[in-house]
Amino acid sequence: MKPIIEIQGVHKHFGGLAAISDLHFELRQGEILGLIGPNGAGKTTLFNVITGVFRPSGGRVIFKGERIDGLKPHQIASKGIARTFQQVSLFKDGSALWSVMAGCHRHTKVSLVGALLNTKSYRQEEDLVRAKSVEILNSMGMEEWQEALAQNLPHGQKRALGVCMALATNPEVLLLDEPATGLTEEERLSVMRRIKTIRERGISLIIVEHNMQVITGISDRIVVMNYGQKIAEGTPQEIVNNEAVIEAYLGRE
Repeated sequence: MKPIIEIQGVHKHFGGLAAISDLHFELRQGEILGLIGPNGAGKTTLFNVITGVFRPSGGRVIFKGERIDGLKPHQIASKGIARTFQQVSLFKDGSALWSVMAGCHRHTKVSLVGALLNTKSYRQEEDLVRAKSVEILNSMGMEEWQEALAQNLPHGQKRALGVCMALATNPEVLLLDEPATGLTEEERLSVMRRIKTIRERGISLIIVEHNMQVITGISDRIVVMNYGQKIAEGTPQEIVNNEAVIEAYLGRE
């Protein structure tokens, strides 16, 4: 599989602190890549670098052969990279369906005048956006929650809605930041199934997750970070048996 994202010698410093140091790895087309490490390892900082929130202090981020480090977040998003966050940010006064439709509308072509005049083309576009949003919600098991206010959703559904809102932007790459945090065992298993269905859409994924059952159960490969550096990379089986990973992250019995 050819790489869709390449992290080439990326550094990120905050003053004298090196949050990421000489990081190299790639995300391959159609792959689910797990990214693990202790708190403070630099995982979320890396997501911020990939999505343009932070500019790297050195190195390059390549997307589909094009260098994207230095671009603004909206420019990177428009190229096909979306993310979720540890803390889910929702439109609290809107329904789940409305929240996803808002994401879809970023890619519509109807003008503001068309919306104000409620033209035929606007109504047709609105019907398509609604149908797409319903399909995305259904794909994430949100059938029963479409009309519920986002702020009133249970925790698991809020996290699922965050993923739906990211999917609404038509990404080719999706970065998931701790999608299983705070979920029950049953909800975690559901999340694992849903993530695999996202890959079936042709979307490549990088997943930051602390739950090893989740990360080893869905990842094709895993990259392990510690103190901003990559300390291991391999299949789930290789990672759980890696001595450096056991010492730095999994702990010893």
